[in-house]
Amino acid sequence: MSAELLQITLPDGSSKQVPRGTTVGDFVKTQIGAGLARAALYAKLDEEELDLSRPLQRSGKLTVFTNKSREGLDLIRHDAAHVVASVVQRLFPGTQVTIGPHTEEGFYYDFFRKEPFTPEDLARIEAAANEELRKDHPFVRKEVSREEALQLFEKLGEKFKIEIVEDIFAKGAKTLTLYSHGDWTDFCLGPHAPSTGRIGVIKLLNVAGAYWRGDHRNPQLQRIYGTAFFDKKDLDAWLKQQEEARKRDHRKLGKELDLFAFHPAAPGAVFWTHRGTMLFNALSNAMRQMCLRNGYQEVKTPLMYNKLLWERSGHWGKYKENMFLVLDPESKEDDKATFSLKPMNCPSHHLMYEMKKRSYRELPLRYHTQDVLHRNEATGVLSGLTRVRQFQQDDAHIYLMESQIADEVARLTTLIKRVYEAFGLTFTAKFATRPPQRIGADELWDRAERGLRDALEKTGLQYELKPGDGAFYGPKIDFDVSDSIGRKWQLGTIQLDYAVPERFELGYIGEDNKEHRPVLIHRAIYGSFERFIAILIEHFAGNFPVWLAPVQARIITVADRHFEWAQKVHEVLQARGLRVEIDHASEKLGAKIRDAQLAKVPYTLVIGDKEVEGKGVSPRKHGEGKEADLGFSTLDAFSEKLASEAAVPF
Repeated sequence: MSAELLQITLPDGSSKQVPRGTTVGDFVKTQIGAGLARAALYAKLDEEELDLSRPLQRSGKLTVFTNKSREGLDLIRHDAAHVVASVVQRLFPGTQVTIGPHTEEGFYYDFFRKEPFTPEDLARIEAAANEELRKDHPFVRKEVSREEALQLFEKLGEKFKIEIVEDIFAKGAKTLTLYSHGDWTDFCLGPHAPSTGRIGVIKLLNVAGAYWRGDHRNPQLQRIYGTAFFDKKDLDAWLKQQEEARKRDHRKLGKELDLFAFHPAAPGAVFWTHRGTMLFNALSNAMRQMCLRNGYQEVKTPLMYNKLLWERSGHWGKYKENMFLVLDPESKEDDKATFSLKPMNCPSHHLMYEMKKRSYRELPLRYHTQDVLHRNEATGVLSGLTRVRQFQQDDAHIYLMESQIADEVARLTTLIKRVYEAFGLTFTAKFATRPPQRIGADELWDRAERGLRDALEKTGLQYELKPGDGAFYGPKIDFDVSDSIGRKWQLGTIQLDYAVPERFELGYIGEDNKEHRPVLIHRAIYGSFERFIAILIEHFAGNFPVWLAPVQARIITVADRHFEWAQKVHEVLQARGLRVEIDHASEKLGAKIRDAQLAKVPYTLVIGDKEVEGKGVSPRKHGEGKEADLGFSTLDAFSEKLASEAAVPF
């Protein structure tokens, strides 16, 4: 009796028939080609991830991931975590293992051990882990029962693993998946590469403290961070990038350039200095003016709302743990919060929209705001400007007719491209579809995804698909930018929302004089100002272009007798809206010039006898080496030059 044939569809739309039970690896080798088979690491059958050794048991769409893909890199980093854990237990008997996921830049594994790991220990572990790769042990998968799993980990004395096993089966699992390489076994959902040899090189980075399950009441663990690459050349390039990133760290430069600070009295909230505020306002005003020129209405809405609004919007049920809740002193419910600081602007804009009867002639109606927002981030994840609790966004909500979606998305992508190019940031677009946790009927999601994808494709932008990564209320287009040292950051977003207009029963009177439902676009270009400023500090290494620099020119005098003209220069430039300061220090000229260079001020204006007599300045341009001294310039000429360079480029 012949085996049942399965229909396997490939990403290009072609399909192959193979007998049920054919392994993924054999299918790739025989039906696609030996070249892909050599590069293949794992596959997805529809959304189910499979090792190459797994048998195909049903028809579906098969996607193969290789050593040329980001997914493949994430896979070998998780493989590397297993290898490192096995080596740690061999070198340091009695150490208990917990979990070891891959991360954006590598992986970590948490260990329970009384003695701290030293730098010398890390070097030993790294050397042994790379030796393990050369042994090319296969990763072997096995499914076991609860009893078998508990028996194994009890025998090994792994109390943390036993706790996780119990949790997994308590949630309804019927079996547990184990993976072994060599004589070491761990449980893991998988998948894994065919063998340890597919990992090119492992590099261990540092050790940090962590609590079991993130709870300070639990045992403290030691977290070993590492990374892995397919070859040493890629590792060396990454290490070089990391070294450059350390030099550019916004926390370090923010302090050196006197831009911002933090205080334990307000964790996760930024204290902006005068210079930092100038930088913030330069970005804010540039975005504000661009929005006003492009048909937006700037609005401001309250900071705190009754929970009735959040229940209506869906946030109270889906997002409550991330909100700062406030007790109403007049409430009869003593222990229940009835208000919240707003974590996002959308619901307040919907309230503004519904305050008036709307006509189709008003649409698209574009609200822009830069209001303060609060999100209850855990203390342990707060990180400089990139992860804060209080922040502002260049936020906009656009209410429009379904027929206007394509034109509006085209307008938005043009604005986003213009802004990013002004900062020297390149970007890629990604289309994110419905997540597992969402509001709204599938019919609305079908319309929203179809409408947004069609609009995106009409712009001609190339994009990647991000299945399941949409917002809980609608699909979105995300913009990932690359900075000057090649790092990627997710910034702008265009989100199409059919669900919220339904929830809020928003309407407009159409040309037919009947009530219609608008659709909604949520959009941001910078994202949060705080995170965007962190990215810009590191992108420019603090050497901001003139239009963005907190201080665009610093005036220094050779002697006290030149101070009167220096004040006049300051008045003239400041009257043109330029950000200028005078160095009042009683240092020598060389020291003043050096201080201006360290502060990364774009122009240092030297004033001595020649400049007083000629009614001018001698500007020096920051960061241009031997060409820094630009020679004498009249005040009028330099004023025009600086004003031209200070113009916002978008």
